[in-house]
Amino acid sequence: MLKSLPISTQNFLIKQLPKATVFVNERLEVVYASDKWIADFKLEPSDIFGKYIGDLFTRTGRDWENALRDCLSGSADETTVHLSPAATPNDTWFEWTCVPWKNQEGQIIGLIIETEDITQRKREEVQNNKLRTLLKATCEIGKIGCWEYSFDKDELSWCCMTREIHGVSDDYVPTVDSAVQFYKDGHSRNTIAMLIHRATEYGERWNEKLQIVDAHGNEIWVLSAGMPNFKDGELIGFMGTFQNIDEQVKSETKTKESEHLLRTLVDNLPLHVYIKDTESRKILVNKAECTYLGASDPKELLGKSDFELYDPESAQRYRNDDLRVMETSNPILAQESIITKKDGEKTTFLISKIPLADDDGKVTGLVGISMDISELKQKEEELRDLVNVVSSQNKKLIQFAHIVSHNLRSHTANFSMLLEFLAEETNESEKTKIVDMLSSSSDRLMETLENLNEIIVINTNSNLDKKPVSLKTEIKKIQGRLSSFLEENRVELAVRVSHKDTIHGIPEYIESILTNLITNAVRFKHPDRDPFIKITTKRENDYMILSITDNGLGIDLEKYGNKVFGMYKTFHDRSDAKGLGLFISKNQIEAMNGKIEVESNLGTGSTFMLYFDAKNQ
Repeated sequence: MLKSLPISTQNFLIKQLPKATVFVNERLEVVYASDKWIADFKLEPSDIFGKYIGDLFTRTGRDWENALRDCLSGSADETTVHLSPAATPNDTWFEWTCVPWKNQEGQIIGLIIETEDITQRKREEVQNNKLRTLLKATCEIGKIGCWEYSFDKDELSWCCMTREIHGVSDDYVPTVDSAVQFYKDGHSRNTIAMLIHRATEYGERWNEKLQIVDAHGNEIWVLSAGMPNFKDGELIGFMGTFQNIDEQVKSETKTKESEHLLRTLVDNLPLHVYIKDTESRKILVNKAECTYLGASDPKELLGKSDFELYDPESAQRYRNDDLRVMETSNPILAQESIITKKDGEKTTFLISKIPLADDDGKVTGLVGISMDISELKQKEEELRDLVNVVSSQNKKLIQFAHIVSHNLRSHTANFSMLLEFLAEETNESEKTKIVDMLSSSSDRLMETLENLNEIIVINTNSNLDKKPVSLKTEIKKIQGRLSSFLEENRVELAVRVSHKDTIHGIPEYIESILTNLITNAVRFKHPDRDPFIKITTKRENDYMILSITDNGLGIDLEKYGNKVFGMYKTFHDRSDAKGLGLFISKNQIEAMNGKIEVESNLGTGSTFMLYFDAKNQ
């Protein structure tokens, strides 16, 4: 076609080609070149035409020239080479695609060469290679397992450490389905399935703390990490790491339990407990302190100083005591003090203040413990009044009052000393012993007032949060969200579901399952008819069964029956089919103690039955 046009017209058309293109003759001399080709390689138009193309790029090499000559001789219909020529920066790569240039008689008269900047693709390949090397070193040094999955081969590879964590032998052959089944049923299995789906769809990485059940039945916490693997810009699989973190998780759980136990103890003590920073601002308060100061939540007191809570005289006295404790590192134990709140209410406390130091011995604040002895002081006053009436009996009463006061001070001093040890102790076992001694001391101290509340340990096992879900409301919501999609595909949707059809389940899972099955019915519609979808419900034994029937392509169950709900299993020749939707739906309904079944005839349609657990509803 070009040969039949005037040379000036040919040159004009080629100059405007949108791709970087150059025409060379049989001697590999430049005949035509697009403006983009000249600009990409920063060449001068006056210096290129009629010149041997190899002279324009000093680092092309003989292999490149031989590839061009093979194409020129007709032994290759198309030749592709990657170059980083001297005329461009060292980190810039181009892909050259050459095809023979023929005249009207079909004779090869030269080459047509198109070039494309593939620098970004090359950088991604280099980065992936670096990550692969780093991952291998991490596995060897840190004893962290690694794995890799290839789409083309449908092959999952585990290193020795990954096999060891799973408790399988060296000859065990893993698959994606079997690997997912190792994850504990419920949250962990559904989470890893969703992560793999998002990695496939959106190229996202993951790094998640999950539980597996190894080949010996042991539940193990693992850190599962993965990333998409690209080649020439195309997703070809995944690779990642697998680490046993069971001991760390259990240690963290024990630490949280200990912290919770200590907080429960402090909150339920009939003593006012607080911690201040070096500016005498409260950074921790227990329930008794909150109640005394009229706060419904500890947050109302945090960050406040005594000047914001008490009258100026009491606040200054408190501040002076705080400074003395923090500057000298000497505690104040069982000091009696009268405190006046801003509303004028006066309270007599037995106060202890203990310096709080960091690992380097630097004082960072103090722990305060105070006990309201106003009632006791009132009784002491009453006893003193009685002294003036009956001297002999009053002396005994006064002596008794002093004995009681002495005993209270003695026990409180012991309690303060134990709290000081607790603040300085780092060993969890020793902390437990000190807490036991604190409980015993508190019991003796308050035996005339009240006993300590029994400590309750809360079960930290997490459960899935199930809620009542109206199936008809959920279907309407999905129908509204998919209205444009359904209208565009001329879908007739017949919903035979009652407002009374309510189940207990996880709303997010139910929405995901229904959306997936409805959109699948449309995506795999029969080319000869508009989609028709019917949704019905019925109760059977302990299940609420929701059926979704379509008139689409159907599934050959004789061929795919045992693979319908498998991962990456597809049944029709569609490029957008990933084979994850039914797998995720199956795991989601099983997490709600349900199940999913399918009936289908190829070319006629399918019916998916969702069995929702209806027991105890």
